[in-house]
Amino acid sequence: MKVLVVGGGGREHALVWALHRSSGVETLRCAPGNAGIEKITECVPLGAGDIAKLEEHIVGEGYDLVVVGPEAPLVAGLADRLSEAGVAVFGPSAAAAMIEGSKVFAKEFMARHGIPSAEFLVFDDAAAARRHLETASYPLVVKADGLAAGKGVIIAPDRDTAIATSEGMLSGGSFGDAGRRVVVEERLVGREASFFVLSDGERFVELATCQDYKRAHDGDHGPNTGGMGTYSPSVYLDDVTRRQLVDRIVEPTICGLRDEGCPYRGVLYVGVMLTDDGPKVLEYNARFGDPETQVLIPRLDGDWLPLLHACAVGGLEGVTPRWKEDAAVCVVMASDGYPGSYPEGVPIEGVDEAEARGNITVFHAGTASVDGKLVTAGGRVLGVTALGADLVQARARAYDAVSRIRFNGAHHRTDIGMDAVRTLRESHR
Repeated sequence: MKVLVVGGGGREHALVWALHRSSGVETLRCAPGNAGIEKITECVPLGAGDIAKLEEHIVGEGYDLVVVGPEAPLVAGLADRLSEAGVAVFGPSAAAAMIEGSKVFAKEFMARHGIPSAEFLVFDDAAAARRHLETASYPLVVKADGLAAGKGVIIAPDRDTAIATSEGMLSGGSFGDAGRRVVVEERLVGREASFFVLSDGERFVELATCQDYKRAHDGDHGPNTGGMGTYSPSVYLDDVTRRQLVDRIVEPTICGLRDEGCPYRGVLYVGVMLTDDGPKVLEYNARFGDPETQVLIPRLDGDWLPLLHACAVGGLEGVTPRWKEDAAVCVVMASDGYPGSYPEGVPIEGVDEAEARGNITVFHAGTASVDGKLVTAGGRVLGVTALGADLVQARARAYDAVSRIRFNGAHHRTDIGMDAVRTLRESHR
């Protein structure tokens, strides 16, 4: 099979890493890829947002399957254009991808289908938003409607912060057109969790559980980021909670999209808050999470190609993924200043040394090759992933590998998975 992966981050490196190992893949390429991806397969110099040129390349080359990694090209309609051209695509249509592309669409969709989430209001006028926020209860959450590179959700602890945030969004100053409408919602209390399913538009199958860490610093302090690490399996998603997630959230979502004329094909990522009243949706994503992908991919006991292809062509019936007993931990190494501004072009050393330790894969998220040398090219630079017999061993291996990688200004959290290890120990007392 001839396969193209679209994207150039850690998520796409993990997908390429998996597909490169599939006996069913004869030709594998990635557009645009990164310095880690180009070590294992051919990279095509086309950006993930260049929809017209991607379509021309894909149709001209006759790919059997296209796996779209990022959300932006999906929201822009890449899957629709390729499907119309007869190409099998792993990734939802633009209409279905609106579940991530518009916070307003997602909230109103959940309200229509009785899917548990936070109470909310929508505003497109700054004065109306201000009137509501003057008398609201705090803390609350202000969300930009559109795609904002993971930075469009602000927890406002007080009135002044909420008003300044909403006005910045609605004026177009904070997030451009993505903030022209805002969602103001109650702040849910509990533990956050990530839940993933694959869907072919009619059926869906659960993936392994995992847990990510959004805050920049240890102890869940500092600003929100795109993710500073993750582990799998989650110690918080037991069988009862997973059943609630499937029955109350996933099934109504997949069925609701189908019934509204936009069947969902691809991976659905549901960010939830585990509240005292059960799981409630924080957000939907129309693609694999990053860095969650970096722990999900290595834990599959089998071949990812048939799963991805089955989603694209409507063939998930009777499919049940099997998962390794091993635990996985991924620690993100980030650039100095991330999630704010950061330098690029900083030399990176020690990746080969880290991977030589065994049971380690270093996924490149923001790297480039300049004159044959590996350098930084993003905020989140590397995802250092380890497998182990349990979380304790996987954590130890991951952090040992991290200690061997060096670039100026590198920072990472030191507590990825620590709470899970503590929880497991307490449960066995």
